[in-house]
Amino acid sequence: MSTATETVPVGHAIGEALPFSPRGPVSAMLMRELVEPVTVGLPPDTGDIVGRALAETSDILHDDDLQLSLFLMYALSYGSLAALDATWEWEPSLLAVRARIERALEAAVRRIADVADAPAPERDAVARWLFELTAPTAGPGMSRYVAKKATLEQLREFLIHRTVYTLREADPHSWAIPRLTGRPKAALVEIQSDEYGAGDPERVHAAIFARTVRGVGLDDTYGAYIDQVPAIVIANHNVMSMFGLHRRLLGAVIGHLAAFEMTSSIPNRSYGDGFRRHGFGTDVTWYFDEHVEADAVHEQIAGRDLAGALAEDEPALMPDILFGARACLALDDLMGDHILGSWEAGHSSLRQPVTAPA
Repeated sequence: MSTATETVPVGHAIGEALPFSPRGPVSAMLMRELVEPVTVGLPPDTGDIVGRALAETSDILHDDDLQLSLFLMYALSYGSLAALDATWEWEPSLLAVRARIERALEAAVRRIADVADAPAPERDAVARWLFELTAPTAGPGMSRYVAKKATLEQLREFLIHRTVYTLREADPHSWAIPRLTGRPKAALVEIQSDEYGAGDPERVHAAIFARTVRGVGLDDTYGAYIDQVPAIVIANHNVMSMFGLHRRLLGAVIGHLAAFEMTSSIPNRSYGDGFRRHGFGTDVTWYFDEHVEADAVHEQIAGRDLAGALAEDEPALMPDILFGARACLALDDLMGDHILGSWEAGHSSLRQPVTAPA
């Protein structure tokens, strides 16, 4: 029986449940354990469960169980899911599980994001390399499809996929701020200040995106659509989190952010056009319109003053800066290929359908 002196551990919400379902034995175990305060750590058979899952997966980037499991563990550090008990964040048994899955994930990302054409570790040379890497390409793509062809249902699916990262926009990259000094630190703070509204809570980019989500009749509660999105969408966010949370991957998170900012402005113009085509006003398009202007500035800062300056100041980090940039594009391509391929084949890109608002 509760007494007046009992308290609920920080981060533990009595009666709260996670808003999604497990996708396999690892995520099922974690969803059962992480909503209660730590007692003796994870169950004794955890190592066997995780080992089997890693041995049996043929592609960790598309593995539903392992990607959801990593998402849950990272959510402890973000505080993005209130039902998870905060006492687990630094629990050694949980960190050991996370590290095993991360090693497999990092190896998979390095295989698809190999860098063989490194420039000199100089600010302008690195910036040129990044601008060449992220230059727009001709031909069909997600942004063109959204602008010209996407149905209203597909536009809602597009937003659902983006809720995984964009309702937490900028957070994964902010882990890098205390690890930088000098020019790169100043550049990252300048970019992130804009992302967080430059002191105005109404202009925080995640909040503006939440307004877009509500404007098309969707739920802006974080995690509301995890059941609907495929593993590759969760993996995209997990890789950002992995880069951001590990100090040894500082170069990778900076390269990732540089590529992210340098491929944002033009697509966001097309995304805004797609929603305008269906009659939506500025309450829905503000998020995309904001990024057309903001990211045209951010891409210059990110390429030269952030990534380029970091490579010049700390040449040992340059291989990972380039790797992070390639990883950003490779994962975006995999995610885009899934969504666009599904639409062009005439079916939903979601794992489960979402009822359209009345």
